[in-house]
Amino acid sequence: MLTSTHTSHANHTHQHGAGCGHVAVPHSDHIDYVHDGHLHRIHEDHTDECEPAGHTVHQEHAHQHGAGCGHVAVPHGDHMDYIHDGHRHAQHDGHWDDH
Repeated sequence: MLTSTHTSHANHTHQHGAGCGHVAVPHSDHIDYVHDGHLHRIHEDHTDECEPAGHTVHQEHAHQHGAGCGHVAVPHGDHMDYIHDGHRHAQHDGHWDDH
């Protein structure tokens, strides 16, 4: 299971949830919300940035993500993640990482 850094999103007044207007992305045991090019997760009484801790290669991933691949594309910083089997994939140095 991937762990995320615990970085609070300061001054975040928007309440994420069903119908909030942001794309909801299932991620492990919680829901992330796409907001301004990054992902937020609700944590206790505040909102955290949901970023992977470390570099986790998705082993044996033969599928090539891209436009029309059939997976939901999620803007994430300077790249695009793709929702696949309940987690996000990101292209990195000729392979796919789990995000």
